[in-house]
Order: sequence, then C-alpha cells, then structure tokens
Amino acid sequence: MNKTLLILLTSLTILSCKTEKTTEIIVIGTLHKPEPNFNDEILFKILEDIKPDYILRELDSSSFTSDFRHKNDLNSNEGIASEKYVQKYSGTHLRPYEFEGRNEYRINIGSRPTDGFTTKLIDSLSKADLLSVSEAGIYNKYKALLEPLIILASKSPENFNNATTDSICEERQYYQYKMLTKITNKRNEFKTHFHTKPNGEKISYRDGYKLAGDFWDLRNQTMAKNIMQISQQNHGKKIVVLCGFMHRYYILSELKKLTKGKNIVLKEFYEK
Repeated sequence: MNKTLLILLTSLTILSCKTEKTTEIIVIGTLHKPEPNFNDEILFKILEDIKPDYILRELDSSSFTSDFRHKNDLNSNEGIASEKYVQKYSGTHLRPYEFEGRNEYRINIGSRPTDGFTTKLIDSLSKADLLSVSEAGIYNKYKALLEPLIILASKSPENFNNATTDSICEERQYYQYKMLTKITNKRNEFKTHFHTKPNGEKISYRDGYKLAGDFWDLRNQTMAKNIMQISQQNHGKKIVVLCGFMHRYYILSELKKLTKGKNIVLKEFYEK
C-alpha cells in the first residue's frame, strides 16, 4: 500500500476514535406506584433534565406496538412519565428490555407461586417458634433488611439511587434467594409441600424456590444484556433505563462488566 495513503488512513482512524461521541447510560431506580416523594411528575422533571434520546422500560415487547409505542402500562409512574415525555419530545424513542414472557415463564416452570408460598411457610414456622436458632437468625435478618429500604424509598429519588442503597438492596436479595434456601433445603416441610404447575406436574416448595432464585439471576442478567444491545446499536446516544430500584444494583453490576473497554459511561441522573 502507498505509504502516504497508509498514513492518511491511520490518521483518519485515530481522528474517528477521538471524535466518536460517548454513549451515556443512566439507570434510574423507581417506585412503580405514585408516592408523595416519587410520582410521574417528579420522574418527568428528571427526564426533562436529562434529555434522553432513548427511554428503556422494564417491559417486554408485548407491551409495545410494532413502532414502539405503549400498548398498556400507562398507570405506573414510568408509564405516565415516559409517555408524556415522548409526546412532548417526539424525537425520543421508547424501547423494552425486560425478559420476554417473564410472568408466563415463572408460572410454567413453577417458581411462581411457590416463591410466595415458601416465604409464607417460613413466616408461619417463625411465628410458631419452630425455626432453629440459626434459621430464625437468617429469617429475622431477611426481614430487618427491608426496614432501611422502606425509609430510603420514602425520601427523594437520590436517596434510593446511590451506591449505599444499592448495597442494601443487594444484601437483602442475597438473603432472599441464597440465605433463605439454607432453611428450605434443610427442613422437610419444603420438601413435602407441593404446587401443581399448569402442565399438571407437581413441584415442591423447595425446588420451586430454588428456581425463583435462579430466575432472579437470569432475569437481571438478561435485562442488562438487552440494555447493552440497544446501547451498542445507538452509539453516542443518551439512554435512560427505568427499573424498580431493587433491580438497580444488579443491572449496574452487570453493565459495569459489559461496558468495560467500550466508549460507554454509566451516570447517575443527578450528575452533570
């Protein structure tokens, strides 16, 4: 290749890398239902401050038309605020990033409603004082971890969108899906109580609860991959991800791994 041409191509490549606009991902943990400290008006104002190119919803494709307009879910904070925003700022795009068919999947594999049945059974054993000392310690810790989150969720959005709250959410979910299984895997009650799945097969509370924990990981990992795919298809754009704030820690953790070495930055909505 001509030396001059090679130098020119190299220079153009370097210049292109230097001028490529950075993609921004802003993950906002939300409360789905209106509260005095967080409602659709507050979320709409946050969106106006950010001015996103894309708003990603914690929904799957069934909630959208073929041109990515809402078909339903317009009663939540996220639904009302994002719909209002795209109507006012028509250049903004909506996209789903949820695990496809989440609820049907959980019902079909038997993780739901066995997850709820399992925690109710643990609670009844606790109230009857039938848990061992170590089991009671696990369950009481699990319940106690919810209290600070309730307090934080009653404050301004910055209070449940930060690393400290993320770490409490992570510990609480660890106790829910990892530590509680120390109880369900040991006690016979969870082996001998069954739920019948839609296909007629029976599944024990023990097995159903394990599947629920496995799905928590699968769901969040899938959502992060979907977010990443959308981001890579839209280089240089500002992308807002709306999620229930209990998911935020997991999604951010996965995105930090997936964005490593790429021209993508993760920001908080209150960072300028």
